[in-house]
Amino acid sequence: MSEGESGRVVEFAIGGMTCAACSARLEKVLNRQPGMQANVNLAAERARVRLLGAADEAAVLAAVAKAGFVAELVDSQTREREKAEKMRVYRSEIKRFWIAVALTLPLVGQMLFMFGEHGHQNELSRWLQLVLATPVQFWIGWRFYDGAFKALRGGGANMDVLVALGTSMAWGFSAVVTVFALDQHVYFEGGAAVITLVLLGKLLEARAKARTSEAIEALIRLQPKTARVERDGQWVEMPVDALMPGDIFMVRPGESVPVDGEVVEGDSSINEAMLTGESMPVHKLAGDQVFAATANGQGALRCRATGVGEHTLLAGIIRLVGEAQGSKAPVQRMADRISAIFVPVVCGIALVTFVGWWWYSGFFAEALVNAVAVLVIACPCALGLATPTAIMVGTGQGARAGILVRNAEALERAERVTVLALDKTGTLTLGEPQVTELVVRHGDEARALRLAAALEQGSEHPLARAILARHAASLSSPATMEEKAAPRTIEENAGPRVDLPKTTNFKAHAGLGVSAELDGRELRLGSPDWLGLADDESVRRLQGVGKTVVGLAEQGEVLALFAIADALRPTSKRAVERLRQRGIRVVMLTGDNALTAAAIAAEAGIVEFRAGVLPGDKATVISELRADGALVAMVGDGVNDAPALAAADVSFAIGAGSDAAIEAADLTLIRSDLHGVADAIDLSAATLGKIRQNLFFAFIYNVLGIPLAALGLLNPVVAGAAMAMSSVSVVSNSLLLKRWHAKR
Repeated sequence: MSEGESGRVVEFAIGGMTCAACSARLEKVLNRQPGMQANVNLAAERARVRLLGAADEAAVLAAVAKAGFVAELVDSQTREREKAEKMRVYRSEIKRFWIAVALTLPLVGQMLFMFGEHGHQNELSRWLQLVLATPVQFWIGWRFYDGAFKALRGGGANMDVLVALGTSMAWGFSAVVTVFALDQHVYFEGGAAVITLVLLGKLLEARAKARTSEAIEALIRLQPKTARVERDGQWVEMPVDALMPGDIFMVRPGESVPVDGEVVEGDSSINEAMLTGESMPVHKLAGDQVFAATANGQGALRCRATGVGEHTLLAGIIRLVGEAQGSKAPVQRMADRISAIFVPVVCGIALVTFVGWWWYSGFFAEALVNAVAVLVIACPCALGLATPTAIMVGTGQGARAGILVRNAEALERAERVTVLALDKTGTLTLGEPQVTELVVRHGDEARALRLAAALEQGSEHPLARAILARHAASLSSPATMEEKAAPRTIEENAGPRVDLPKTTNFKAHAGLGVSAELDGRELRLGSPDWLGLADDESVRRLQGVGKTVVGLAEQGEVLALFAIADALRPTSKRAVERLRQRGIRVVMLTGDNALTAAAIAAEAGIVEFRAGVLPGDKATVISELRADGALVAMVGDGVNDAPALAAADVSFAIGAGSDAAIEAADLTLIRSDLHGVADAIDLSAATLGKIRQNLFFAFIYNVLGIPLAALGLLNPVVAGAAMAMSSVSVVSNSLLLKRWHAKR
């Protein structure tokens, strides 16, 4: 369960859906209920419902039951129960299928001998055919009658109606001919073969659909079930579900990390490939973050739990992938509209075929066979599976590559991006600025660093962290050196162990800098323009080589200039080139001045940039870019760039490490690498390509199949085989997306 924009969003596992008409009808039924907004996914067998006002879960369950289906509220144990139940049903259906084969083969086999010189002498006794066909029709085929009854009771029609109606007509006609010894051909083999082939198709479809959710199943299997937790100085084995934030746990060599945490003690390397797609292990020391289900290397780590249960990065990934797989792409709307009216239209075509052939040929049996072929060949399953199966496989492959897709609509739009706006710090650059040069105008370097650090103490801004780090590195007293060599806790690693002067009247000036008072004297630390240094020669020199300059002033007098550089990511230039090769216009947004921005843009291979953009103005720039009719994507860190991300048509959050980052954008890139944006757009193109192929095959199958059956050019057995394989072919085509891999 989650909180939507309004109301609560709950997810239900749905049983009893057999085709697209089922999912379309159930979705319509739920959306007609007061206080419900529903989305039903046939491939995932899920319904996501937003409950508004007085609507509750019980009302949803009642509405689903009235429509002829069964529903269960999804919880942490639902997936395991579903998996066990599906396996039980699958094994039962396998046994029934082989019984159907054994009963149907003699009926179909006799057809091979009827083309010889004495064909009719080789025909099985009609009473024997009746005995063989009846169990197939009413025992093996009971699922179709049951599904048809529930659909009709719910006020709709589905594939079960077509199969039950078509095969019953063939069996009923043949039974009358047999009982009354009429001089007519019987069609027991047609009805039995259709049921057997449709059952085979359903089994193959179920097996293929199970493979579409392999990615999320693999993620779920990764998290350990138990953890070694410190209790009263002893290490005890506990269920992972029992851990609380703040608990100390141990990760031994070769084990998987049980929950998200921070390293308190130890030195090791952790394989985070399942999160980022990066196979190289990441070195971990005290103060570093670790994530649930990542694999520890040779060293032992003592960690403090920070995220447990549903608040781990892995749980967020599983939740997001599940939501994306259950969402509906806009391209599917046309298929849904067609599926909703498909079965009644097909029944009408079958009736016209029956009447037309009976009038034209005068043979009741021939008219009946052609009408049955129309009913059997028409199957809305392929239409219903075309989009969701491709979405499920595509989002699963994306998760394996560290690309998390919020919903199918975002994945569809990503392919059409024409302009990509990206933040500089942490996106193009490493996001770890360092003070590379200090120009002292008045006083000495130690005093300038001390005053600047006093102004920035407690700040999490990247430039502030750079100044604090330089101040910490400058400390050289013996006591401090001893302290730096000693083991330190996470809190101690957060900054230097030196008392900084306490300032008063602190103020943060957005996009400009900070100010405060110290001993009654005003201090300012911020951009050169704010301090009146726009034309300063030293400032222009440093900015010209791509460095960000921060000035320190006391009572209006400039004390020092800090030149801060944030190195370009090694992969950024190649990633920008990939994006431009796709015809995407890349625009860099930065708060830096034009000289610094130009230097960074040139190094990254970016032609267009906007400099001096304050954080609150980035959304305005995005709106300006969209005004030209372009489809604009924004890449940011998922937190500071939230307004700009919200203003874009498609938003990418790069470098996720928390639930907040995962929830911030349409697509979240776990790995802090701009290549992920290009990979996400490639994944979008590959997924949408499969969806278009699937829809084409589904439409062309029915466009060609129904007229051929109506014209008497398809035997019901052939029609049944074609119908059974149509859904299998669509799902199998979607599974080809498993070949997609990120290009790094």
